[in-house]
Amino acid sequence: MKFEQHWQLNPELTFLNHGCFGAVPRVVMQAVRSWREELESDPIHFLAPERELEPKLDHVRSLLGDLVGAEPANLAFVRNATDGVNAVLRSMSLSEGDEVLITNHGYNACNNVARYVAERSGATVQIAEIPYPLSRSEQILDAVEEKLSSRTRLVLVDHVTSPTALIFPVKQIVELTHDRGARVMIDGAHAAGMLSLQVEQIGADYYTANHHKWLCSPKVSGFLYVNPRWQDEVQPTVISHSYNRPRNNRSAWQSSFDWVGTYDPTPILAIPTAVDFLSSLFADGFQGYLRRNHDHLLKARDLICQSMSIGSPAPDSMLGSMLAVPLDAVLPEQVESLGQRLRKEFGIEIPVYPGLTDAEDQPAGQPMMRISMQVYNTIEDIERLRVALQKIGLV
Repeated sequence: MKFEQHWQLNPELTFLNHGCFGAVPRVVMQAVRSWREELESDPIHFLAPERELEPKLDHVRSLLGDLVGAEPANLAFVRNATDGVNAVLRSMSLSEGDEVLITNHGYNACNNVARYVAERSGATVQIAEIPYPLSRSEQILDAVEEKLSSRTRLVLVDHVTSPTALIFPVKQIVELTHDRGARVMIDGAHAAGMLSLQVEQIGADYYTANHHKWLCSPKVSGFLYVNPRWQDEVQPTVISHSYNRPRNNRSAWQSSFDWVGTYDPTPILAIPTAVDFLSSLFADGFQGYLRRNHDHLLKARDLICQSMSIGSPAPDSMLGSMLAVPLDAVLPEQVESLGQRLRKEFGIEIPVYPGLTDAEDQPAGQPMMRISMQVYNTIEDIERLRVALQKIGLV
């Protein structure tokens, strides 16, 4: 079964980079247009929180809560996962001597938030150095445990890592961290729509994710979960009216995120359409969508790794819908030109980037290439990539 007709992607381009900004199905784009037309027909009535906006957001919040396993009262909308990480970390009161623990697999933008907050409070950022490739999840837990200390206030960790596409054992990380008396913020940017989520069962203090990646919703849309224990502490990155004007029958925390000044809420309102669409593609609904992408990723992994004569970089259980392939024959200074060549000569859009480092002061490690498998991708796409790599001399 082929699904590419449901997207507006350039048919001359082999698009293997859904994990970056995603891609929005046609039916979801139509839903956004319809919502915008309704908004512009009566902007005051539509956007006034006490009139139409709050009920509309609450409807989406309820659906989203069922999908990701969280009480709607504990969910707020943010622009993206980086926005969610900013809201939490910049709301925390850190002191000199405190520590924030991140990993070398973390998303650079979010790791930068930790650095920014630490620099302004006298705190220190510690980095758990996790190897890649790896063979078992215990290697992640061991690296995190090694860096935990009595001074650790917060652990910021990815659910699905951006540079290495690994599913981290987040529930175990939460348990380990809580045993040491620290909080956990999970960056789940790639997790919503890739994994079967049960956010509250994970037990993290904070969890944020994007809607625009694997949920195929429009850009500028994500969610932030905050444990009720900490909601009074967390403010959005934009402070607006709710700071001193509480809304009846609504928590101050949720109200502050619902209105951050004039903005376009239509990407959020289109989420139900996106979820319905993805659920309609397979007889077993949304779980079928998740399973199809994972199964095709493993087939892509087998083809590429066999062609390159390398083993799988990680166990099947630690892979979702993406794979980061180490490029042993590529130098860091060749990364940009290789990515450009794949696009210009072979029509393949795929990220090629410097990999992880073994030391904090090294600017770049062994280059990697990340493959995304969305339902519109086929094994024929991977075969085209294999042929391109062969012509370049990497296979």
